[in-house]
Amino acid sequence: MARATKVEKYRDLLDPENVKDVVWRFGAPPNYDVVDKLVKTWEMEMFHKTRPEDFKTVDTQKFTLSVNGRQGLTMGDIKRIKGGYNAMLQTQLPEHYRVYNPAEESADSSHVVFTTAFPRGFALEILHVYAGPPVIVYKFRHWGFVEGPFKGHAPTGEKAEFQGIGIFELDENSKIFKVELFHDRGELLGGLVKGEKTTDSTGGMASSCPVMRTG
Repeated sequence: MARATKVEKYRDLLDPENVKDVVWRFGAPPNYDVVDKLVKTWEMEMFHKTRPEDFKTVDTQKFTLSVNGRQGLTMGDIKRIKGGYNAMLQTQLPEHYRVYNPAEESADSSHVVFTTAFPRGFALEILHVYAGPPVIVYKFRHWGFVEGPFKGHAPTGEKAEFQGIGIFELDENSKIFKVELFHDRGELLGGLVKGEKTTDSTGGMASSCPVMRTG
């Protein structure tokens, strides 16, 4: 019996059947294994580990995370603003325009918000790698199907996603010491609030006024 070939879950177009007759620009299909492992492991730590000393991918003493050109956040800053979702979804919009307001969420509540909206998961996909270590530059997308409610909006079952650019800088020990991310949070949030508004922030029935901003 032939051994089954393992296929990357979110890249089925790179399975053997789909690539066997392709003429590749550089002689072979692209291989994102190194970047996938590093980026996805870092993201796992950022969203699921609570103590900086438990991180394996970063130099926790030097590490900074910058989103859309803002001042870099240290590990202490990220803990202070309560976790990865709040760090990634920073905004300067006035609070009454914020569909998702990082200032009101804890690390636990933010996790519940997005795992509820995306019960099948919120996948990270590396679309293109422009440069390899020690400075990794890549294009990514995050996506999932809105099969649960989000902030009083009913689920649509539709795909919500956003794309962006990530830059990782690694030291001589292959530890990440700087991350820069560039993306439009409204691209994601717009997909999450397409569903009918069912409740307001106090749990009562909402007015008929549509949501006009997705920042």
